[in-house]
Amino acid sequence: QVQLVESGGGLVQAGGSLRLSCAASGRTFSTYAMGWFRQVSGKEREFVAAISARSGGRIYYADSVKGRFTISRDNAKNTVYLQMNSLKPEDTAVYYCAARLFSASQSDNYEYWGQGTQVTVSS
Repeated sequence: QVQLVESGGGLVQAGGSLRLSCAASGRTFSTYAMGWFRQVSGKEREFVAAISARSGGRIYYADSVKGRFTISRDNAKNTVYLQMNSLKPEDTAVYYCAARLFSASQSDNYEYWGQGTQVTVSS
């Protein structure tokens, strides 16, 4: 069982930055690939970024965030991060982190999900 808790959301002006964190429980964090997804009310959840379990493994980004967002992980702290720069109003959403064993995925077939954190970007 893995429990995920996101933090770091908030209100920011367009062009600003935020860093989301997702703290995971359990001793086997390093065996889980981690993903970030986002969802706007009334719309489907969409993929944002994902990172494989192993150090130096694959990283994926949605086209809409490439060059602006960076996913990283610190296995010693059981935490995955999403650094978001040059934020746009269309980045406004609830952001969720998710975990699945070993390989990262751009689909939402993750086993564990956090409760989400709201990110609001004002124009």
